Amino acid sequence: MSRIGKMPIALPAGVTVDLQGGHVSVKGPKGQLEMNVHPEMTIGFSEDEENTLLVTRPSDQQQHRALHGLTRSLVANMVEGVSEGYTKTLEIVGVGYRAEKKGNGLILHLGFSHVIDFPAPDGVTLDAPTPTTITVSGADKQSVGQTAAVIRAFRPPEPYKGKGIRYQGEQIRRKAGKTAGA
Repeated sequence: MSRIGKMPIALPAGVTVDLQGGHVSVKGPKGQLEMNVHPEMTIGFSEDEENTLLVTRPSDQQQHRALHGLTRSLVANMVEGVSEGYTKTLEIVGVGYRAEKKGNGLILHLGFSHVIDFPAPDGVTLDAPTPTTITVSGADKQSVGQTAAVIRAFRPPEPYKGKGIRYQGEQIRRKAGKTAGA
């Protein structure tokens, strides 16, 4: 058995799951997420415990073993997203580099000759609590991570001075600059 796939998914209070064939809909205080499950994977409520989901697979073929853990992880991420939500924090390093909130998007000043007007995708909330900090939050783990990666890609950290946009706590490997030749 897959160590991840066989683990039950506990449903916190306030989270409801609707299973219709291969379609899973999870609703909670932070929103609603839906997903189509691979037709060979089955999701059902546990008979032993209330408010728990189990993912089962039809056989021990390699594809079924891989889909077992994947399906369980995706559904567990949906449950966690609608109950607690996901947040990624980005830091901006560099003289004159800053971000400001405008409407539901951001305006980024990153040293280019123009400013970058970045609108928030559906289901994602962007905030700039300080001019050098950006928080990306939402219920869908994939869209939060993708949005943070897109923002970081505007000006990834460079290795000489460390200027750019980085994830909070990310370590940038620094390089030595040029040395004067003799």
